[in-house]
Amino acid sequence: MKKVYYLKTCNTCTRILNDLNLPSDFQLQDIKANPLTVKQVEELKALTGSYEALFSRRAKLYKEMGLKDQTLTEKDYKHYLLDHYTFLSRPVIVIDNAIFIGSAKKTIESAKQALHEN
Repeated sequence: MKKVYYLKTCNTCTRILNDLNLPSDFQLQDIKANPLTVKQVEELKALTGSYEALFSRRAKLYKEMGLKDQTLTEKDYKHYLLDHYTFLSRPVIVIDNAIFIGSAKKTIESAKQALHEN
């Protein structure tokens, strides 16, 4: 699978997508317009090993809902990922069986490297 989960209105996501210059065989999914399905979240979890790895603690709702003061379980992370797009750490880039989560420079460089190996 070659896919990117992103937010079209996110300037960081847009900049990264432009920078990556993805081949035409990549699928792009704007998670606000097309929310993640249970199957998609479970597939991403299978690649990462946990729902927590996909979860963004930088989301405004994370603080607003008081989640930072709670001890969240894997079940909780899955619930919030499915509940609202803002909880997904973006972008999520899937290249075959490799997954790259978030906008950290190191993560994007690793994704670029994986793109050029294919």
